[in-house]
Amino acid sequence: MSRPKIGLALGSGGARGFSHLGVIKILEKEGIPIDYIAGSSMGALVGAFYGAGQSVEHLYQLALTFKRKYFMDFIVPKMGLVQGERIKSYIRMFTYNKNLEDFDIPVSIVTTDIYSGEKVIFKEGDAATAVRASISIPGVFVPEKVDQRLLVDGGVIDRIPVSVVKDMGADIVIAVDCSKFEKNTEIYSIYDIIMQSIDIMQNEITNYRMVDADVVMRPEVYTYSSRNYTQVSEIIQKGEEEAIQHVESIKKVISDWKGRHDD
Repeated sequence: MSRPKIGLALGSGGARGFSHLGVIKILEKEGIPIDYIAGSSMGALVGAFYGAGQSVEHLYQLALTFKRKYFMDFIVPKMGLVQGERIKSYIRMFTYNKNLEDFDIPVSIVTTDIYSGEKVIFKEGDAATAVRASISIPGVFVPEKVDQRLLVDGGVIDRIPVSVVKDMGADIVIAVDCSKFEKNTEIYSIYDIIMQSIDIMQNEITNYRMVDADVVMRPEVYTYSSRNYTQVSEIIQKGEEEAIQHVESIKKVISDWKGRHDD
């Protein structure tokens, strides 16, 4: 019997994006295959690490030891506060220095061309460069220049890249949205102001745009700051809890698909 190809659309959300790991763990545990991944921003980072061949167990360990200082190589501001070479080296290490086309699971990385306003999708080429571009929060990270394009955070243009994973060939799309805005008074720096502003803008966009996926998960991570990496274990746990609640509905969607496509 044939089965549907299942795609994950992993959204942006800063530190809250570690909830994607909890979702992936439960899908694996329940035997729900992941055939394609599309990611924006933090979703691109998590998706690339997993697609490159990192085990969920190892990714949990990485997440729990992740510190903001690992990627904050501050510079004198011109196009961003953070140079981004440190995080690029980190990404390269944990994607095994692979090109996207060599991943175990096909992964598409979503970025935004700041010159043209166009969505730029990477499906091949250096994974570290693509992910580094997709996490380039405007004003925080120096944009990533690729050919004649100046690329920033994929979440600017496509916060939850459902259409991208559909175009890859997914019959069923599971979307993970972890960036809903909640009030936050912990604003102490220009970095906090930029992150808070982006959270607000993306939340407004989402309020007017339906997430057109077969299953939409929204882990209860909205009370956590997108820039707080000290509560990662709790954030991951929220991803697990949300996925557990959706397991039966996912299996039903798969069963229904098989019913329609049986000879």
